[in-house]
Amino acid sequence: QVQLVESGGGLVQTGGSLRLSCAASGSIPSFSAMGWYRQAPGKQRELVATTGGGLTNYGDSVKGRFTISRDNAKNTVYLQMNSLKPEDTGVYYCSLSAREDYWGQGTQVTVSS
Repeated sequence: QVQLVESGGGLVQTGGSLRLSCAASGSIPSFSAMGWYRQAPGKQRELVATTGGGLTNYGDSVKGRFTISRDNAKNTVYLQMNSLKPEDTGVYYCSLSAREDYWGQGTQVTVSS
């Protein structure tokens, strides 16, 4: 089993920055992708960013503003979020994908206008 614990969410004003962290523990597969998804109230969960196998992928709405990074030695993935907008508000979920998918409990990000 894999456990994912997110941290770093909070309340920030438009144009501000936040950094999310997600630490993985347990039986972590040797090859896996890690990433972030978000869900706003009344909307479906959407891709924010993923990284794995030397590749990164960003959702169109965050390109140029968010940066995902990964520290394999610490089994931790980070999401640096800059130039935040009210539409970035939502619950941000960490994910780890290997032969199956694992999810964290989510961390709330609120961007005030």
